[in-house]
Amino acid sequence: LRMDFSYADSDKVADLAKMVSADVHIGTQNANHRMKRYIFKRRLDGVHLINLQKTREKLLLAARAIVSVENPSDVIAISARPYGQRAVLKFANYTGSGYIANRFTPGTFTNQEQRKQFREPRLLIITDPNIDYQAVKEASYVGIPVIALCDSDTDLSYVDIAIPCNNKSVHSIGLVYWMLAREVLRLRAVANRSEDWNVPVDLFFWRDPEEADKAEEEDVVEEAAVEGETAWAAETAEVA
Repeated sequence: LRMDFSYADSDKVADLAKMVSADVHIGTQNANHRMKRYIFKRRLDGVHLINLQKTREKLLLAARAIVSVENPSDVIAISARPYGQRAVLKFANYTGSGYIANRFTPGTFTNQEQRKQFREPRLLIITDPNIDYQAVKEASYVGIPVIALCDSDTDLSYVDIAIPCNNKSVHSIGLVYWMLAREVLRLRAVANRSEDWNVPVDLFFWRDPEEADKAEEEDVVEEAAVEGETAWAAETAEVA
């Protein structure tokens, strides 16, 4: 079954270029037999390369599935992998969906006695089925459809829409969630398709807390230095 995504062709070249720069196409040296349809070729070093055309098609299909859910909060994005936690949080922030950006608690979808944590979503977005397997497994018990970011070695069991991509890279995960959020907002007519989305993609990238603190300290020092130079220049001007 081929879907008509001609409405989004204007972004095709730019999107593919972004994917290449973020290493979305870089798979692993292992390939699950059900993922072979999404693999373009295998490099000499044994790494499988993902077909980005299929990645984009599946991403657009996933956006349609998300938009079909009437209440945005009934969609939950999940990432136990630290690299994807900032991405799911930002995706939830911009699309109105729910998120679980930490260890998934067993029984969240199946045990109603867990009143504080029990949830009944209508659609899941999984960052890595190999790590978030408990959420995928519970979704299969209660009939919740699953969209998942799937690398070349991912097991597709219980996954309804697989977005083939590198789900182990900070930039790849962030870019895929950014593009998914952008397409969801465009389908909802919140964002204009003829204009660039005004949200920087790097907001979706995971940042090392220590590096972030260091960058903030450097910014403070730089601002203090600029203020000092400005004050010195003003005093010099007054003396003159």
